[in-house]
Amino acid sequence: MTTTTNSPDIILIAGHWLGAWAWDEVLEHLESDHSHAVAVTLPGLDGDDPERAAKTLEDQAAAVLDTFARLGVTEDRPATIVAHSGANAPVSLVLDRHPELVHRVVWVDSGPLATGSVFAPDLPEEVDEFPLPSFEVLAQQASLEGLSAEALERFRARAVPQPGSVLRQPVGLMNEARRQVRTTMVCCSIPGAQVLELAHAGHAMFAEVANIGNLDVVDLPTGHWPMWSRPRDLAKVIQTASSRVE
Repeated sequence: MTTTTNSPDIILIAGHWLGAWAWDEVLEHLESDHSHAVAVTLPGLDGDDPERAAKTLEDQAAAVLDTFARLGVTEDRPATIVAHSGANAPVSLVLDRHPELVHRVVWVDSGPLATGSVFAPDLPEEVDEFPLPSFEVLAQQASLEGLSAEALERFRARAVPQPGSVLRQPVGLMNEARRQVRTTMVCCSIPGAQVLELAHAGHAMFAEVANIGNLDVVDLPTGHWPMWSRPRDLAKVIQTASSRVE
């Protein structure tokens, strides 16, 4: 039976090139629903940090756990963590190390990683950072559907190059309990039915989805950045997911 409980803290983490600013519109809607939500800029994605290019996945996972500590997250008061796109790497580490601190994980056009996953294994060691590519190139890798010219302009102006070390580092996972964390997958650029089909077929990008013990799938058709194309609807999905218990 599904019920609701006092809403836990919601921690929002955006993908590559993005900081906390990417969630501004979603936060406005969450706050109007009286949800307590905060957005995090991962180490390496703060444009004012002169040492950002040297940051690692370990630094990013530690920053999420620091946010837990700052908010008073405990096993008795776990948080909902929302991970968009490439934030799945540090969030997969957090789930592996402290699943007891997570009430629910919400993957936004993203999903859990398998141990040993590397985003860019062929990225040369001498590449310190990976800037946002042209939108023509980006559109070949991820859907830009629903993004206005204004949103694209803001994306280009505020994007911070991704640290090369983050993209080359394998994700090491050992704790099977991570797979039992309540999970909601928000499927935007690929329909949920197709994601599940690929997962059960053993597709490398989606195979770990088949191992999740408690999974909800929500379709939110749009491009890969729903925080800009459908912020109100995404906020509603997040708030609903966060308030659920099984």
